[in-house]
Amino acid sequence: MKYDTIVGFRNPGNFVHDPLNEVLRAGARKLLAQAIEEEVDAFLAKHRHLQNDEGRQRVVRNGYLPEREIQTGVGPVEVKVPRIRDKAPGKQPIQFSSRILPRYLRRTKSIDELIPWLYLKGVSTGDMSEALACLVGANATGFSASTVSRLKEVWQKDQERWSTRDLAGRRYVYFWVDGVYSMFDAMKTGPVSW
Repeated sequence: MKYDTIVGFRNPGNFVHDPLNEVLRAGARKLLAQAIEEEVDAFLAKHRHLQNDEGRQRVVRNGYLPEREIQTGVGPVEVKVPRIRDKAPGKQPIQFSSRILPRYLRRTKSIDELIPWLYLKGVSTGDMSEALACLVGANATGFSASTVSRLKEVWQKDQERWSTRDLAGRRYVYFWVDGVYSMFDAMKTGPVSW
């Protein structure tokens, strides 16, 4: 035999640096930062007319929250969310919460939907981090076997809640159709009229 038919697969941790992914991640980081800044500016403009007891603006910027990583389809993207401070003690505090980037978000929705799909396609909990590293980059974190097992428990509870929900008082209309009609049957019997 002249040719070797064995194919070797590289470990995701050994992939070569991909400059295109770096450009995409940098662009995503910049766009995300701009979108959050615009959201903060709109929030501050909405509350600009409010003043505290000293006659100063009540709702102001106050630095940034610690930088965090969001797992996205192009890999991890670092983001810093501006901090907003309400300088009116004793009153109901006004708090900023980003609609674009909720407080405890660690993965994009597309990644959250990818994990159960991979699991249902047969990727084991132990191999999930390697599979996701191939898709979103070797720097992907937060996809350990214990994380997937914890998510699996949540999915099972959701499925159990759905399958035991109360259907009393609801009416469903449906058609159940089952049948097979092949071309060979048509050739034997001739055309069928309904």
